[in-house]
Amino acid sequence: MNRLLGLAKSSAREQLQKPSAPITPGVVQALPQPYQPGKVTAADVGVTDPGATLSFFVVGDVGGVKAPGPQNAVSMAMEQRQGEAGFVLILGDVVYFNGQEADYMDQFYEPYAKLQRPIIAFPGNHDGDPLPGDTSLAGFMANFCDKQPSVPSADPQLEYGRHTQTLPYCEWTLELEAVTIISVYSNVPSGGHLEPEQTTRLTQELGAASAGKPLILGLHHPPYSIDAHHGGSAKMGAALDQAFTDSGRVPDLILSGHVHDYQRFTRTIGTKAVPYIVSGNGGYHNLHQLATGASHGEQLAPGVVFEFGDAKQYGFLKLTVDGGTISGEYVGAKPGTMPDGSDATVTAAVDTF
Repeated sequence: MNRLLGLAKSSAREQLQKPSAPITPGVVQALPQPYQPGKVTAADVGVTDPGATLSFFVVGDVGGVKAPGPQNAVSMAMEQRQGEAGFVLILGDVVYFNGQEADYMDQFYEPYAKLQRPIIAFPGNHDGDPLPGDTSLAGFMANFCDKQPSVPSADPQLEYGRHTQTLPYCEWTLELEAVTIISVYSNVPSGGHLEPEQTTRLTQELGAASAGKPLILGLHHPPYSIDAHHGGSAKMGAALDQAFTDSGRVPDLILSGHVHDYQRFTRTIGTKAVPYIVSGNGGYHNLHQLATGASHGEQLAPGVVFEFGDAKQYGFLKLTVDGGTISGEYVGAKPGTMPDGSDATVTAAVDTF
C-alpha cells in the first residue's frame, strides 16, 4: 500500500514554516512526572560504542497499524544492512494511534524481530495522545524507559527476542565518543509544544555539549517541511532558535519525523550550514505528498535551501559520524505483495550528503 495525502493547494514556500493554530484546551498532555531527563551512555542502552567512527539508522513514524507491508519493507531493508549500524533511532510515532502498550506487539516487537540491533526512540504526537482513561506516554515509558531490561508485557513469551529499553525518560541525551545526541519531546498539538522546563533543559544540554564533537538534535515536529499536509512548524523553529542563541551552541544536524516522507534542507546559521532532515516515512502507510513549486537546490527562505525530497516511497536514513564529520545516505524501500516484506524492493543511495 502506498497512499499519498495532500490537503491545501499551498505552495512549498507557504508550507515551509507555518504558524501554529491556537491550541485546543486539553490537547497538550502532561509530561510524565517527575520531569527527569538524563544523560545516558552507550552501555546504559545496550549499544556498543565503536569510538570515533559510528554509523546508525534513523527512521520515523513507523507503526504499521492498518497495513504492515510498508513497515515490514523498511524493517527488511534495515535487516539487510544491519551489519553497518550500531543501533536504530526512531523519531517518534512508534505505535498508532494512541500509544497504547497493547499495540507494541504488532507495531514494534514483531516487525523488528529480525533486526538485531538496539532500538532507542523519543516519542511523537501519537505516542503521547492517550485514549480516555489512559495516561499519556504510558506505553512509551513502559517499553523504552524501564528501570532495567525486562520482558515486555506486550510480548510476555519473549517471542520476538527484544527486551524493554532503559532510557531515563522520554527526553534524553546520549553521549557517545563520536557524537552527542539530544532528544526533545514536542508533545501532541499541531506544530508541537514545549513546556518551560523543557526549553530550559534544552538550553542547558546544548550549552553543556562537548565542543569537540558533533551534536545532533532530534524532535518529532519538524521546523521545516514543504509537505502539503502538515507543513513545517514556525513554533518549533522559534523555540530551537532561542535555545541556540541562549546556549551559544548550534547543532550540526537536526532530525524530525511527523511528516510521512523524506526531506532534507540546509539552513545557514551564521557561518554554519546545518542540515534539517525529515525522515518520517518509516512504516505508516499514508505518505505525505510535497507541495508544489519547489525544486531541489532552491532557496525557499533566507538562508534555507531545499536540497532533496522523496514522497513516493518508504525508507530510512543511515548516518555516519567519522572524524567529526556527519554524512548520510537515504535508503528507499518499496513494499511487494508479501505481508512480511520479504519481496520488498530496496533502493540504496536515493540521497547522500
